[in-house]
Amino acid sequence: MQDASAQMALLQFMTCGMASTVVPASIHCDHLIVGKKGADTDLEASIATNSEVFDFLESCAKKYGIEFWGPGSGIIHQIVLENFSAPGLMMLGTDSHTPNAGGLGAIAIGVGGADAVDALTGTPWELKAPKVIGIKLSGRLSGWAAPKDVITYLAGKLTVKGGTGSIIEYFGSGVDTLSATGMATICNMGAEVGATTSTFPFTQSMKRYLTATHRGPIGNLAEEVNKETGFLQADEGAEYDQVIEINLDTLEPHINGPFTPDLATPISKFASTVKENDWPQTASAGLIGSCTNSSYHDMTRVASLVEQADKAGLKPKIPFFITPGSEQIRATIERDGLTQIFEKSGATILANACGPCIGQWDRSEEKGLENNASNAIFTSFNRNFKSRNDGNPNTMNFLTSPEIVTAFIYSGSTTFNPMTDTIVGEDGKSFKFDPPSAGEELPSEANGGFTKGTRSEFYPAEDTTPVPETEVAVSPTSDRLQLLTPFEPFNNQELKLNVILKVQGKCTTDHISAAGVWLKYKGHLENISNNTLIGAVNKETGKVNHAIDFDGSETSIPELMIRWKNNNVPWAVIAEDNYGEGSAREHAALSPRFLGGKLVLTKSFARIHETNLKKQGVLPLTFADPADYDRIPSLSTIETVDLIDMLSKGGDNGGFVTLKVTKPDGESFTIKTKHTMSKDQVEFFKAGSAINYIGSVRAAAAQTAAL
Repeated sequence: MQDASAQMALLQFMTCGMASTVVPASIHCDHLIVGKKGADTDLEASIATNSEVFDFLESCAKKYGIEFWGPGSGIIHQIVLENFSAPGLMMLGTDSHTPNAGGLGAIAIGVGGADAVDALTGTPWELKAPKVIGIKLSGRLSGWAAPKDVITYLAGKLTVKGGTGSIIEYFGSGVDTLSATGMATICNMGAEVGATTSTFPFTQSMKRYLTATHRGPIGNLAEEVNKETGFLQADEGAEYDQVIEINLDTLEPHINGPFTPDLATPISKFASTVKENDWPQTASAGLIGSCTNSSYHDMTRVASLVEQADKAGLKPKIPFFITPGSEQIRATIERDGLTQIFEKSGATILANACGPCIGQWDRSEEKGLENNASNAIFTSFNRNFKSRNDGNPNTMNFLTSPEIVTAFIYSGSTTFNPMTDTIVGEDGKSFKFDPPSAGEELPSEANGGFTKGTRSEFYPAEDTTPVPETEVAVSPTSDRLQLLTPFEPFNNQELKLNVILKVQGKCTTDHISAAGVWLKYKGHLENISNNTLIGAVNKETGKVNHAIDFDGSETSIPELMIRWKNNNVPWAVIAEDNYGEGSAREHAALSPRFLGGKLVLTKSFARIHETNLKKQGVLPLTFADPADYDRIPSLSTIETVDLIDMLSKGGDNGGFVTLKVTKPDGESFTIKTKHTMSKDQVEFFKAGSAINYIGSVRAAAAQTAAL
């Protein structure tokens, strides 16, 4: 669990009345650290600002026997890769990029906090049986091509919803040419195509990485077991629901964006695409690192380019930020002289945390960005929705490999192609980059491999035995933390709701529950709910965060939700395709439920968000006929006709729910909608939420045990 989502996961877990977690668990403080001036300054300021939350998480960890990685220790996914992930592991994580662990052959799935509570309490966790997309890799990467280009290319092929409901499994001769961290990068960004998870078969590079990270016996055992059973590779003759082939020999670097991670452009066409779309032709910043691309291998390849430029007398023309993924990475690159190379070039080394990747980036002192000015940045991150990185809806984030980002830093021009173009230095001489070196897959064993460094305070205590007497204090006057009041159970009557909003176009969890400055309220449901759907576009007015009440008054979306909640008016939202794309952010389901939402009706859902809605007692339905979206205006009344029948059958009613719609002008009609409610999810809905249901089951079990 990362610190932003861990707050709500633990607040929910606390309501279940258990003395400890049933499975091993960890907390990672990585989301609440703001990047601005540099690691030490930023970390100190962020700890001071968030001490209440960090203290709460640490006390929960101590009380319930959870491993606690404090602020500065690193990004959850990098720490998992270095310490926990292993071939054959199955793991849940409260972050959509949890599949990063697939780089070591794990099945690692991103979930919401309520799903995490399933695992923490030993409650069966279920998932709709996924399809499997096979990606056949052949050849070998060379030159400027990097593992990042495999997934940026694939995102362009599959789109942001092409992997929904599927596991992506890589196979083919090209797999054995990739480093474990390169495979992790590819798995990490599988989230951008909606995949349930991504994974690779066991390879020798996994064994090498396990050995380098001081887990050699695990690598040896994985190799031995795979030889005996074949469990860590595809079965002979395995068939896939879909197969896409990628020849690594001919793969060209890609740049994806802006505003969506599937808008893929090969670098050879990027300059013309910039001009055709009238995008900024000058970049404002370049950022590398993050959970996606902060490996030792990445850093050594980047260092080779920085050294080329330095020898030619070039300096970065735009700010250059580097985010180590963990304290282990930071300490290792410092020991091996890479940090010195970067800082000599003028780079700013940020804290071992998510920072700019997830909206924790303070650019308030940068000139030229006043009034949300349009600007372009190049990053090696994984996601680039509007306003995500710096709160500016006009910042265009172009996703690419760290090698390509680094080359752009020295040009400053978005139309630059390092494979073909030259840069004129201050001395008037032309300089052309050679391709980056092959880099060092792993740090030299002669130097001791990876080092944890000397800052032991960044690592967790070895003993995680629960200390039940630990007090978990939440002040009733806190604006950061708030104990949960259980949602009311279903009243066993057909739903009757009003449509509060008809959403137009892309609506990600960033649109539904914005991050950035709102992250500080992750543990306070009432406060964070004031951001509900503030990024959504109203289909009928074309405005963002705009709603209209029955009396014609215009309000913000959360303002109207609060008004209707206070007047006991339950409501529904209507939306288009892939609703809830992006982060695992369960507040995108918790906040609508808290504010009186009962039903969300869409053309299609992203997997994690649909599950999160079910966990919180909100009914997710999809149009049987997508054209019905156009028939229902806001302020219509929606009544379920056969919901009680569906619930009485444990969801096994054929998969449909009939709705009666009455428009504001009085016209009525019925439509068919589809549901995916399972037997257990029906019980969640009836209880009011999954947590209510789990709590009742645990209470009943305890009572039985007492008898």
